[in-house]
Amino acid sequence: MSTAPLPSLTWASQRQRAFLLGLTPSLIALAVVTLVPTLVLIVVSLTPLSMTNPAATFRFDDPLVNYRQLLHDTRFLDSVRTQLKLSVASVTLQLAIGLGLALLLNGKSALLRGVRTVFLIPMVLPPIVAALIWKIIYTPDISPLHHALEAAGYPASSLIANPSTALWAIAAADTWQWFPFTMLMVLAALQTIPDDPLEAASLDGANRWQLFRFIMLPYLRPVLVVCGLFRLIDSFKAFPLIYVLTDGGPGTVTEVTNYYSFIEAFNFSYWGYASAIATVILVGVFLLSWLVGKLGWNGHDAD
Repeated sequence: MSTAPLPSLTWASQRQRAFLLGLTPSLIALAVVTLVPTLVLIVVSLTPLSMTNPAATFRFDDPLVNYRQLLHDTRFLDSVRTQLKLSVASVTLQLAIGLGLALLLNGKSALLRGVRTVFLIPMVLPPIVAALIWKIIYTPDISPLHHALEAAGYPASSLIANPSTALWAIAAADTWQWFPFTMLMVLAALQTIPDDPLEAASLDGANRWQLFRFIMLPYLRPVLVVCGLFRLIDSFKAFPLIYVLTDGGPGTVTEVTNYYSFIEAFNFSYWGYASAIATVILVGVFLLSWLVGKLGWNGHDAD
């Protein structure tokens, strides 16, 4: 009894198989460094794990106790509100300043290229170095800014020691470090805008605002959405600035959610509760990113 020969693999299937084989090691490594820690975080959040009670490590008799406690934890709820204020302020400023500077620096001259390079310096600094720079700026005894204000007859108290200005001082420092990211992305997008629509609109009498509003902005909107998503996610990681500048104070006015999780884990050893806070942050970032992306892309499609 003869059997028909098996058909040989097509070129497309061979290429797909090669791609999968090449990606497998990277996917395994990605799973190990992302999925495994995330699963551990979620599992720990379902336990009352505490360094003062190691026996509770694998106790799951009431897995939602930490999450129920969060609903009644006023300090946690205040930290969420503080985080939202910081995120909205810093992301809005970074998008506005980055967009404005990109429009001003959009050109091909050597001078503009040099200026753009200078503006990129804050972004390449390690976060702890940026935090130390702003610690010096906000400390009246050694701050060049405070000395200049005093010389001009406008003495000012420390912004990070004032409860009404501490959070906005952190937002300013975060904006200074990360607005170059938006500027760089928008500059790259501006280079892709064709000249023909701009020249045609100019010949028809359109002013600069109309050129920006009706021609340039539709091209830039997808880039701004991506920048907003990246900066929104990173705004939840402003830990170095808060740790160096205010340590969550004065009081708890700059205590954002991840900093509160740090305090619960390393000051009070409530690792299970801190893991629940971190899990809520993770879910919240996903939901906010999905919402911003959906609204941004829908707005782009509507045009």
